[in-house]
Amino acid sequence: MYLSTCNRVEFVFVTEENLDSTFLQKFFASFNPSCDVQWMINNSVQLEGESAVKHIFNLASSLDSLVIGEREIITQVRNAYEECVKFNLTGDTIRLVIKHAIEAAKEVYTKTDIAKNPVSIVSLAYRTLREFSLKNNARFIIIGAGETNTNMAKFLSKHGFENFSVYNRTFSKAEKLAEHLRGKAFPLSELQNRAEGFDVLITCTGSEEPIVTSEVYQTLLAGEGNKKIVIDLALPSDVEQKVTQQFPMHYIGIEALKIKAEENLRKREKELYLCNDILENNWIEFQGVFAERQVIKAMQEVPQKVKEIRQYAVDIVFAKELEGMDVQSREVLDKVLAYMEKKYISVPMKMAKEIMLNKTN
Repeated sequence: MYLSTCNRVEFVFVTEENLDSTFLQKFFASFNPSCDVQWMINNSVQLEGESAVKHIFNLASSLDSLVIGEREIITQVRNAYEECVKFNLTGDTIRLVIKHAIEAAKEVYTKTDIAKNPVSIVSLAYRTLREFSLKNNARFIIIGAGETNTNMAKFLSKHGFENFSVYNRTFSKAEKLAEHLRGKAFPLSELQNRAEGFDVLITCTGSEEPIVTSEVYQTLLAGEGNKKIVIDLALPSDVEQKVTQQFPMHYIGIEALKIKAEENLRKREKELYLCNDILENNWIEFQGVFAERQVIKAMQEVPQKVKEIRQYAVDIVFAKELEGMDVQSREVLDKVLAYMEKKYISVPMKMAKEIMLNKTN
């Protein structure tokens, strides 16, 4: 199984080979012959057996993510697995691991507050915006079409907002974001000429100087006197400081959001001990399920072997004796053999399961 997230690439596989430098050399060279294999070996972390499975449990539960408690990782793990299934890359062991990792993650998210308090700047900004109970036709000005505003746009479009004007230095990027929002795109140079009024202004650019000066803001108001919502996610700020002092507004700045994000992250970290208990219980349960599955796989040939022995006995070993039996007696014998066949299959499987489970426990 191959998994790629915002800050990692992972390869999950089942092999009898030793996970040493020779194996890694062969593996990375096969994966991408043009890559710097030695660099990949030096910058990789290898986990095996119990450590590997526990890592996947932690990963799906977002305890080993860049941002603790972000639910997106469980979807990424599930999608990666399903994609690898389509290519016939995965087998029974990985299926069991991912199935139980996702179940463990769901329990973590349900029974703890690890994902309750948002810690990303964008999600905090959007949650604050929602407190104003805006109508869907609220007028949005979006300045900047980079990753931050693109992520914000996903929240906005998902919740039905529909009136957007996007301004960006690179017009093609403004067009792309506006198309996603079903809004209008403009070059940033046109911002100072806009005089249509607005309800919400969201800005995030890489400019070293303020984009929204007092003069620009005055023009944007178009004579409207009610309080506007201004969300400034840029660092340094896109909104000139005297704008926030001169005009009445609901100002949401990145510094305050960062403080809230750090506070929420500390709250999430307090939940870690509960999460670890849940994952440990799931690990214990997984060991039992995995051991039982190995027994079933190992015993899969037993039913066929028993059937072959029965058939050989009837057709070859005792063929002459059976020829002299009447129909009723033969029916009774067949019932006895069928009963014995069933028991010969179930009893050793049951005993093997008990032995394996006792070893696990």
